[in-house]
Amino acid sequence: MKIYKKEGDVIQIISFPNEIVEKGDYLLIEDPIVDKGLLVQVIDIQFANVPGVFEDILRDAVLEEEIEGENYDPMEVSSQISILKDTKLLVCRIRGVLSNGEIVFGMNYLPSRTLSRIIPYKIENFINSTSRSRPFQVGKIRGEAELILDIKALDGKLNIVTGKKGTGKSHLAKLLILNLVKYGAPCIIFDINGEYINLNKKKTGETLKFGKFITLTPKINMKFTLSQAKLTPVLNMMIYSLDLPSTSARVFIKIWRELERRGELNLASLGEAILKWDCHESVRDALYARYNMIIESGLFTDNINESLDFEFLMKSISNGGVVVINLKNQPAMIRKMIVELTLNKLTELLSNWKLQAIFLFAEEAHLYLRETYWDDIVTRMRHLGIFATFITNQPDTIQETIYRQADNIFLFNFSNEHDLEVVSKAAKIDSETIKKIVKELPPHYCLIIGDVVNNFPVVVKVEPLEFETMGETRFFFKN
Repeated sequence: MKIYKKEGDVIQIISFPNEIVEKGDYLLIEDPIVDKGLLVQVIDIQFANVPGVFEDILRDAVLEEEIEGENYDPMEVSSQISILKDTKLLVCRIRGVLSNGEIVFGMNYLPSRTLSRIIPYKIENFINSTSRSRPFQVGKIRGEAELILDIKALDGKLNIVTGKKGTGKSHLAKLLILNLVKYGAPCIIFDINGEYINLNKKKTGETLKFGKFITLTPKINMKFTLSQAKLTPVLNMMIYSLDLPSTSARVFIKIWRELERRGELNLASLGEAILKWDCHESVRDALYARYNMIIESGLFTDNINESLDFEFLMKSISNGGVVVINLKNQPAMIRKMIVELTLNKLTELLSNWKLQAIFLFAEEAHLYLRETYWDDIVTRMRHLGIFATFITNQPDTIQETIYRQADNIFLFNFSNEHDLEVVSKAAKIDSETIKKIVKELPPHYCLIIGDVVNNFPVVVKVEPLEFETMGETRFFFKN
């Protein structure tokens, strides 16, 4: 391999037919003069555009069809021309400078064209060799090399897992969750398709021996009394999920506090109080309509024995566990009510330091999170201790500002140009790398970007799971 040219932070390298290189591979340009190495990543592979090669290919095609006999080549030029035809041009992005065994970011220099030696560089050696207090294997890099990451890199971070349908997004999310639980972290999952409910069960029928796994299903084991739910979460649920006007909200607060003062805070008393309260008819109608929706949701009960002690539940997984909120088959409005109530309850517990932190996994979050919650979770809730991972096959439903603030992004295949344009706005990497590499990723291969890989973009085949994944695509025809 030889350096052809450098433009900005892009270096083009000539690669000969016997040198096998793939997109995503790392190369080290060793310069003996300055005792440094330029670390680059291959983001595109093209044929070298050598003058005269096009005419020679056309000439060969014509001669092969029209002339029979043996070629006479006394100067043995044809072998050299054949090499030129298969010579490749590697478009590489500079990732850093290797100096004294350390990789330095932001440092750049121009290596020697004639003296430099270009060799493959195993980036996993650098990533795996750094301190890993809580290691886990995410998968394998080309050549069957294991990639060992630190699950602590998700702590306090914003993560995005995205790719088109069937590429392995939920598979990776489950791998991350299981390793968080293994190291004692609490997780909560908004499960839109019911694919996490058997996450603790292996395909052999065995159950995991670490962590606590709890599934909450609205109307079955996820019910609250009004006193346990508390005013602020219920009020916010009515305002943001049921569009309760501000005037009606003020009346609702008065009704709630009056019933609380009299010790009569229950569903029946709330309905009666709304109908009898001295207020404008439009306010009464607005409140009673929302009250009926609360009753129909099945989220609330007057039976204390049916009620969920949310605080006790979250404390029970504080040393490692998962609470799966099963949103499958729930109407859109009910989903929003459940999520609003849950996030408000979590915020309340975290604000009062009754819970240290929580890792939130949101599958297809655009289906139940209001737009204002994107920024809210990323900014305010992040400081409170809600560390979110958004999982979606519709990247344009996530705001551009979220991509720019994401600490870790796990990108699976996208072939749609619009989707590629959206995800390429991530601040942790240049847009050209995403567009060139992600478009050609096979299923279950992922481009990892961010703190979790020390800001070195890495293509990895995600580790298979031995657990009941539940989210696999259902087929009619079987092999």
